[in-house]
Amino acid sequence: MTDSGTRPRILLVTRNLPPLLGGMEKLNHRLAAGLAEWAEVEVVGPVGCGASMRWARSREVPASPLWKFVPAAATAALASVVRRRPHLVLAGSGLSAPLAKLAAGVARARSAVYLHGLDLIVDQPVYRAVWLPAIRRTDIAIVNSRNTRRLAIQAGVAEQRAHVVNPGTELPAPQPAARERFRRRFGLGDAPVLLSVGRLTARKGLAAFVACALPALRARYPDLVLAVIGNDAPDALHRVGGGSAELLSIAECAGVASAVRLLGACDDTTLQEAYAGADLHVFPVREVAGDVEGFGMVAIEAAAQGLATVAFDVGGVADAVTADSGALVAATDYEGLTAEILRWLGEGYDRARCRAAAARFSWDRFDAEVKTLLVPLIAASVRGQQRR
Repeated sequence: MTDSGTRPRILLVTRNLPPLLGGMEKLNHRLAAGLAEWAEVEVVGPVGCGASMRWARSREVPASPLWKFVPAAATAALASVVRRRPHLVLAGSGLSAPLAKLAAGVARARSAVYLHGLDLIVDQPVYRAVWLPAIRRTDIAIVNSRNTRRLAIQAGVAEQRAHVVNPGTELPAPQPAARERFRRRFGLGDAPVLLSVGRLTARKGLAAFVACALPALRARYPDLVLAVIGNDAPDALHRVGGGSAELLSIAECAGVASAVRLLGACDDTTLQEAYAGADLHVFPVREVAGDVEGFGMVAIEAAAQGLATVAFDVGGVADAVTADSGALVAATDYEGLTAEILRWLGEGYDRARCRAAAARFSWDRFDAEVKTLLVPLIAASVRGQQRR
């Protein structure tokens, strides 16, 4: 609340919202929803974003190409400033940090940015000359993992202004029949099922996993299936390699084509059933130049359904996978990754323990931590605007 008792006004500027798909989009949507619980929220986002955010005002602009998004979003943000004079302008990623700083300056408001990792390491001269200074000048940087905080500090963000707030997840009640529904729908029977969820990019590492680990796993379990949920990533900023055609070609060459089932993009119901129906979630993320796994939301989503994750210890994944919800293996150690997967498949595990681990990542916790960081900024902004 402001000093006058009215709800504070927050402007969120971001390219990353539905109908675009991905973890950043899901997080920004939930971020806006949490803010709307205690503030008046207006969003500058991609065309179509307003359909899923009836509780917020929206100004929609083209998401791509980027050279159209940036000036269109800047114009929309300035129009919002003139009309509503927000107390806080929040950038949903580093990409919109200059727009948030510009709008906040005109409104004489405070600014903040939520950083995901990739937005700190983009190796492009104009981005590093314009975007990184804007990120450094925001009043506060909220980051999704300890690794992203490290990258932010390396990029020049002051340590005292960089705060970790891990993303959250929904915590649905167990559905005992979901496992059977998923397996029956896709003809999986009683086969051991590994699940991969995420857009098919080089960073996700699925092609390398198929080449380097899947043959050994298939040798131990001849009927093992790798179920892949996710499509190619036409909207991703960094999308070279790792697509479905490459994945299928590599599987064919490795002699494991029959083990790979590409299920494409699935609705939320099918995704939840997949988490229930699989035996283990695999997350073989790679270290890719110019790209980074900021957190690994899919790991906590899997844990919320009782599904453990075996992953490479890359980027911010260590924040998302705990000893209660899975295991981490040194990056590129495919022999170790294979051994860990076989151990979890062979020994089994307590799904209730995974769900308990996921409970520590609730969206309520996320909302509360974000609010704690933003309320003092808003209070300072209100005082500053009242003095002018």
